Amino acid sequence: MEDMERLGSLFGGIYKGRKVLLTGHTGFKGSWLGLWLKMMGADVYGYALEPVSNPSHYGLLHSEMEELKADLRDLDKLKAFVNRVQPEIVFHLAAQALVRASYDDPVGTISTNVMGTLHVFEACRATDSVKTIINVTSDKCYENEDWIWGYRENDRMGGYDPYSASKGMSELLTASYRNSYFNLKEYGKSHHVLLGSVRAGNVIGGGDWAQDRLIPDMVKAAGSGSVVEIRNPMATRPWQHVLEPLSGYLMLGWKLLEGKKEFADGWNFGPEMGSNLSVGEITTLSKNVWDAIKISIGNNKSEHHEANLLMLDCSKANKILKWKPVWKIEVTIQKTIGWYMAYYNENKLNTVADILVFIEDAKTLKMQWAG
Repeated sequence: MEDMERLGSLFGGIYKGRKVLLTGHTGFKGSWLGLWLKMMGADVYGYALEPVSNPSHYGLLHSEMEELKADLRDLDKLKAFVNRVQPEIVFHLAAQALVRASYDDPVGTISTNVMGTLHVFEACRATDSVKTIINVTSDKCYENEDWIWGYRENDRMGGYDPYSASKGMSELLTASYRNSYFNLKEYGKSHHVLLGSVRAGNVIGGGDWAQDRLIPDMVKAAGSGSVVEIRNPMATRPWQHVLEPLSGYLMLGWKLLEGKKEFADGWNFGPEMGSNLSVGEITTLSKNVWDAIKISIGNNKSEHHEANLLMLDCSKANKILKWKPVWKIEVTIQKTIGWYMAYYNENKLNTVADILVFIEDAKTLKMQWAG
């Protein structure tokens, strides 16, 4: 009970007893966010498809919440669910989240990520209880120029592949709804909704078994005693533990639920520059933690375009929102690979333990959200 009271005070105690709707709660990031919200005493409701992987982090957690397994593209069903739940804040995470899969199914990717987002906005617009919406997009929403510096929130939206384009479109849609229906000048007059969007880098952590991702591919191979082939080892990405951007999303939600309309904008939540490492460097750090990881470098280039360099500039979140990462890249890899080692070797889930350690480390660093 004492732990729950302590956790309920995080983020100014804003989530304790709040009704929260989480789309994509069965996914990797959604399952972590749903658990963290419940640990803080939030009343969490989920809307998503069935988990795409087996095993799935969501299934292993046995999270108890009211949920509806349905497609975002079914507007009537989504509207009815949101109206019945009457949430105060909506975190929209549901998406087709893989670049290479988007080449195989561009129609499904864009209809889910763009029309699905439109449906979330429309369902919220029709429900008076909603005060805050946070649309989760991606660092890939930016027009990628392979720059050596990080992308800022006011850089141009774009997208080479269908997935990246869909996230750029989702950002444009967010800006459109903020202007057209949730205009900041009209906040408190004609409407009472604050809408923000959030963009994170390559998110890693325990419980991700999605196809075609570096860490899941490595640990699945290690768990079965096989070798994984790595493509594009020189590609550089902003690696971060899943709890890092989630703390940013929750911090933004805190400010918006308090009615601080200056925060209703787009935000980058990425790691410090030292965590922008190549695929090859990440595999080396991972092998140092778990020696069962065996890799080979593929000889064939992917038939699809992949960016070689992608980084985020998080100065805005650092300075204005007072958000910063908690874990360095070495700790991030240790916690991530350690989670899979415990799962495969001991059939143990470290999810709750990792959240508690993350909170304690944030307190040590005097992060505002940790109290």
